[in-house]
Amino acid sequence: MSIKTYAQAIKDVIAEEMRHDPTVFVMGEDVAEQGGIFGCTRGLLAEFGPERVRNTPISEAGFVGAGIGAASAGMRPIVELMYLDFIFVSADQIFNQAAKIHYMFGGKAQVPLVIRGQQGVGRGNGGQHSQSVEAFFMHVPGLKVAMPSSPADAAGLLRTAIRDNNPVMFVEHKALYATKGEVPDDPEFAIPFGQANIVRPGRDVTIIGTHLYVNKALSAAAKLAEQGIEAEVIDPRTLNPLDETTLIESVKKTGRAVIVHEAHKIGGVGAEIAAMLMEKAFKYLDAPVLRLGAKHCTLPFDLGLENAVVPQEDDIIAAAREVCYKQEA
Repeated sequence: MSIKTYAQAIKDVIAEEMRHDPTVFVMGEDVAEQGGIFGCTRGLLAEFGPERVRNTPISEAGFVGAGIGAASAGMRPIVELMYLDFIFVSADQIFNQAAKIHYMFGGKAQVPLVIRGQQGVGRGNGGQHSQSVEAFFMHVPGLKVAMPSSPADAAGLLRTAIRDNNPVMFVEHKALYATKGEVPDDPEFAIPFGQANIVRPGRDVTIIGTHLYVNKALSAAAKLAEQGIEAEVIDPRTLNPLDETTLIESVKKTGRAVIVHEAHKIGGVGAEIAAMLMEKAFKYLDAPVLRLGAKHCTLPFDLGLENAVVPQEDDIIAAAREVCYKQEA
């Protein structure tokens, strides 16, 4: 085991996979000399050269399309979007081309493509650089969606993504890059898609969180324990495929569920998970499933206002207490 930051774990896996497989290469804005906006490709140019670490013009539709073409021709591109907010510029390439080529060609074509980048709040980047867009990806058949919340998960899921023969949207978070944790040194360490992580066992309520909200849920769970409520915290890790079995089994045990994410509550991933639990675990529920997400407004620049828009730890605690019928202080 080694202690690494989230960003270092990503960079190391990219480098290891590039050494392992000559068809793997990196492309995106400022990924070469600068090493990416958050340093996730820093040093790769010196080792692998400009043929395999390629800066691109500011044209997401262009270079995502080039990545799809390269993947269809037998390469394994890792395409970095500086901000995942920019997926809308390349929406046709992602949703109509990458996601559908395997189907449209009757299974004869594959698109082993990873599109990775960061999203989310934490730096006051405003409405066009702070969104959480994972629900768009989850909605479209043909795309796999990974959302690592720790350095180890970033490493294990990214290796799986690079080796997958399908297009993978690898969703990172800008506020996680500097976080540290243990990462296995095994160069074959990989985490299978569709395998949720029970981060903290509990018996009274299931809290399902993604990205930053895994740690926020853990902190909330510690405070809930002081109040006599033992929360089970689960990180889905991938949204497509989604590990429904682990989520359902947890709710069977606890009888209650709170789902929390940074994305807007309306139309968010939490709505899909809540609907799934209502359909497949309704008879085990002792209270309605509660969802927490960002308010339905554009994300502001001001950090104080930003925090007012997205859920906070106290909101998680209040929701857990509500479904456990302990609203009193």
